[in-house]
Amino acid sequence: MKILIVEDEVLLARSLKTMLEQKGFTVECVYDGESGAEYAELGVYDLLILDVMMPGMNGYEVARHVRKKRCGTPILMLTAKSELEDRIEGLNAGADYYLTKPFDTRELLACINALLRRQGQEVDELRLGNTALDLSSCTLHSDTDSVRLSGREFDVMRLLLQNKGNVLPKELILARVWGYDSNAVENHVEVYVGFLRKKLRAINSNIKIEALRRLGYRLEVDGEC
Repeated sequence: MKILIVEDEVLLARSLKTMLEQKGFTVECVYDGESGAEYAELGVYDLLILDVMMPGMNGYEVARHVRKKRCGTPILMLTAKSELEDRIEGLNAGADYYLTKPFDTRELLACINALLRRQGQEVDELRLGNTALDLSSCTLHSDTDSVRLSGREFDVMRLLLQNKGNVLPKELILARVWGYDSNAVENHVEVYVGFLRKKLRAINSNIKIEALRRLGYRLEVDGEC
């Protein structure tokens, strides 16, 4: 599970990151609202942890921006503003839960797990043809066999399945999987597409990753136009 923390208090963000990584989550941090909105739009996160009081674009504005982009990722707001009106504004902006500072880490973890369980009930796999990607176990399986994906393979495959039928440019895959600040290049995308093609063949999948020259990649079901 991948979590994005948007928090301008760097020490708090890093301590939360460390704590959540110890619990097995993959965590990225950004320290201002504008960056948070850009990262959230990538659609690769399972949960957003969002501070409210930030310079420039505040948490309410980030949440509204994310929801306007039709991003359904659960949002947990963390803030020192505890008045009823503040909580109502946060929920109306698109937050799923509103936790006030200071908070107990046990309560934070309980909120995170509850939001992720709720999300998991809605979508627990992505499917095309005879093949499905299990989002909880990072397993790719066909009607007859299955294979476990690495973290990066999982992110690429999930993105392709979420956009099945659409062409994804290499630069878009780079941004969404490796991140804007990464030193990765388009060759990294080609390498992981190659890994995924081998694993699809290994499980007798009837879907393939089609390369369209100078455009990008899309998924196709073998035998379909």
